Amino acid sequence: MPFSAVLLSRRSLLMAAMAGVFGSSWWPRPVLAASKPADPAWDLSGDAWRQRLSPQAYDVLRNEGTERPFTSPLNNEKRDGVYHCAGCDLPLFSSEAKFDSGTGWPSFWQPLSGAIATKVDFKLIIPRTEYHCSRCGGHQGHVFNDGPRPTGKRYCNNGVALVFRPAG
Repeated sequence: MPFSAVLLSRRSLLMAAMAGVFGSSWWPRPVLAASKPADPAWDLSGDAWRQRLSPQAYDVLRNEGTERPFTSPLNNEKRDGVYHCAGCDLPLFSSEAKFDSGTGWPSFWQPLSGAIATKVDFKLIIPRTEYHCSRCGGHQGHVFNDGPRPTGKRYCNNGVALVFRPAG
């Protein structure tokens, strides 16, 4: 039997297919859902979240999506106030901690105390730190170590996941 016939035999093809099916069942799958809410009152069904949120906010907050850069009106927000979670209205960031990172997303150097929780995200293979609302578990963005003083952190937030409330 010629060498090429051995490579394409039914048996080798069947074995390769079985190995692929079996191997794929053991391969870790990314979790594409919001974090578990700390407050059980915010453990809502997908339908309940869809009624509360715009389709874009639902994608970011509940499916850990990312909005396109430079599309959020919050990039240009300069007034004093507080940025709240668009899912549950928990205050997350003070305008005093906002800065222009040039990335196209609202960025902050520090969240309000107890407002966020973090987890490791492997979606881009390289581990990143994802952060989410500590009350409803809604995805907000990622934190990086390239921000300004005093923390050196950049909390890069999806604007659609925030609601700005001006001071006063």
